[in-house]
Amino acid sequence: MAGGQWRPAGDRAAGLPRGGVAVTARLWRTTGLAASLLLASAAARADSCTAAMSDVVFGQVSPVSGSDYFANGTLTVTCTWTLLGNLGVLLLPNVNYCVNAGPGSAGTSVTARAMANGAARMQFNLYRDSSYAANAVWGSTAVAGTLPVTGQMGGLLALGSLSQTFTIRGRIPASALAGVPSTGGADTAYVADFAGHGTLQYSFYGLLAPAADCRAGASTSFSFKARATVTNNCFINADTLAFGASNRVLASAVRAVGTLSVQCTANNPYAISLNGGSVSGNPAARQMRNGATGESIGYEISGTLDGPPWGDGSGGTSMVTGTGTGATQAVKMYGRVPAQRTPSPGTYRDTVTATIWF
Repeated sequence: MAGGQWRPAGDRAAGLPRGGVAVTARLWRTTGLAASLLLASAAARADSCTAAMSDVVFGQVSPVSGSDYFANGTLTVTCTWTLLGNLGVLLLPNVNYCVNAGPGSAGTSVTARAMANGAARMQFNLYRDSSYAANAVWGSTAVAGTLPVTGQMGGLLALGSLSQTFTIRGRIPASALAGVPSTGGADTAYVADFAGHGTLQYSFYGLLAPAADCRAGASTSFSFKARATVTNNCFINADTLAFGASNRVLASAVRAVGTLSVQCTANNPYAISLNGGSVSGNPAARQMRNGATGESIGYEISGTLDGPPWGDGSGGTSMVTGTGTGATQAVKMYGRVPAQRTPSPGTYRDTVTATIWF
C-alpha cells in the first residue's frame, strides 16, 4: 500500500494480500533454497579416512643367538569430516574402521608371514597386542580365524580431522631362525613388502552404526615393510683334550680325541685357529708342563689324524675350516704325545685358546 491506496495483488509479494503471509512466503522460499543446497551437498561428500604404517625394523638378527627378536611399528588412522559432508554426519560425526594386513610379499598366509632374501625365508609375524598369541595375529576381515585392527572415532559437532594410533608388534621366534642363511659371507638384508597387502575399510555414519565388519563402506590402501638384517655370527666351545693316565714310559705315542662345538649362521664360512698354548707359545712345538717339577713333554694337535699341526696357518701350521649350518657342529681335535724321554710322574697341562674367524 502506498499513499493509503491498495496495490493490485500482482504488485504485492507472491501475489498475495498485504500482511505477514507474504513474509512467510519469502521465508519459505529462503528455507527451500537452503534445503536444496543441503541435498546437493550430500552428493558431493568429501569425508575420507587414510591409514599410515611405519616400517617394522628388527635391526640386526643373529640366527644362532637362541633368542626371539622384537620390533614395533606405529599404525595411524586419520579420518576427515568436511563442510561438504552430510548434515547428520556433521552433527554426529562417527566412523567405524577396520585395518587389514595381508601375508606380505614373501608370506604364504597371514599366519605364516616371512621376510625374504632371494629364495631364502625368515619366518615372523605381526601382532595386535603384546601377548604374541596366535589369536592376536594382525589379520583381515577376509581371512577366517584372524582379526583386523578395529576402531571407532566420533564427536559432537566436530569438523576437521581425528586420528588414532596403534602399536603393531613384530616377533621373530628363535625356533624359526636357526637355519636362516646369510649370503656371500656378509650381513644379509631380509624384507617383507606389504605394498598391496594393507587395506583400510571404513564407514561414516550419524546415529545408526553400520556393520562392525566394515565391509559395506569405502576402502583405501597403505604400504609398509618389515625388515631385518641377518648377521654372520658364530659360537665356539671346547672340551678338554685329555690324554688320560699313562703308567708306562713314553716309548710309543699316546693319542686322544677332543671336540670343539661350533655354531655359525647358515652358509657362513668360518676358520678355527689354535694358538701356541700357555707353555711354549708355538703351535708347531706344543708342550705340557708339570706345575710341581717344571718338567715338560711335547705334544701335537691336528685337525685330522696325524695331520699338520693345527695353528694359525703360519709356520707350517694349518687352520680348520667349515661352513655354518645354523646348527651346532662337532669339530674333532686329534691329540698325540709322540715317543720321547719319560719325565717324572705327575700331571702335565697346557692351556690353548681356540678362535673362530668368520
